[in-house]
Amino acid sequence: MNCKVSFIGLGVMGYPMAGYISKAGHNVTVFNRTKSKAEKWIKQYKGEIAETPEDAARDSDFIFTCVGNDEDLKEVTIGSKGIFNSIKKGSIYIDNTTASASIARELDKNAKAHSFGFLDAPVSGGQAGAENGALTVMVGGDKNDFDKAKSIIDCYSKKVQLLGPSGSGQLAKMVNQICIAGLVQGLSEAINFGLNAGLKMENVIEVISKGAAQSWQMDNRYKTMIEDKFEFGFAVDWMRKDLKIAMEEAKKNNSSLPVTKIIDEYYGEIQKMGGSRWDTSSLIRRLKKK
Repeated sequence: MNCKVSFIGLGVMGYPMAGYISKAGHNVTVFNRTKSKAEKWIKQYKGEIAETPEDAARDSDFIFTCVGNDEDLKEVTIGSKGIFNSIKKGSIYIDNTTASASIARELDKNAKAHSFGFLDAPVSGGQAGAENGALTVMVGGDKNDFDKAKSIIDCYSKKVQLLGPSGSGQLAKMVNQICIAGLVQGLSEAINFGLNAGLKMENVIEVISKGAAQSWQMDNRYKTMIEDKFEFGFAVDWMRKDLKIAMEEAKKNNSSLPVTKIIDEYYGEIQKMGGSRWDTSSLIRRLKKK
């Protein structure tokens, strides 16, 4: 069944995600703060452009947001021209932003008060995952809302999992980012060590990637790390934003994140080197410079 869908936020991730929903045959209305991005999207996919988030969400069955952070999220939801002004009763709002668990719970409370559903549904898989419609989606919310929305989320994902009540999706994304930070640092140290030892690292990775050391980061980033190229995905600025959220949450639940804290500081060094928009595998650059 074709549904009326709104998608707010056409960044690196949101642009192709909204495209997959449109290609699946749904009627999609998009909004982006920079209108030229929405105009470009309309030329590539079937849909309509709205002038405000409020206009985009009006009469939609499913409303998606994929924006930068908590403040951006507040602006497009409870702001003066936000979607909460127009969402109809019985619809489902799905937020794909990586944000705090606290704002997810706040939005869920507001949604329940106005008789529509809410799912916090951050994604993992990076730009390539979004462009290939193969994202992993971590969801928090009510099962009934999840069951209604899953077929739409499936348009841009390869794995969707309901993990618990509101906020659980965001907490799971924090787990994801903590894991990635450690993996990338370990991979950076290993590749740098191998190069300094005179090994042909392409051959080394070919062998060890078939064993216990294998990871997505190794499979997808080792070549560009060896070549000192860092224009292939999730930016350092965004990773630091995500790690900050995780470390703030860790204080609330009394978790120790010593390695995450150190790696966040390493990413700070990368920013000072001019690498704010480099992808997260650029951690190796601070080792190579020594």
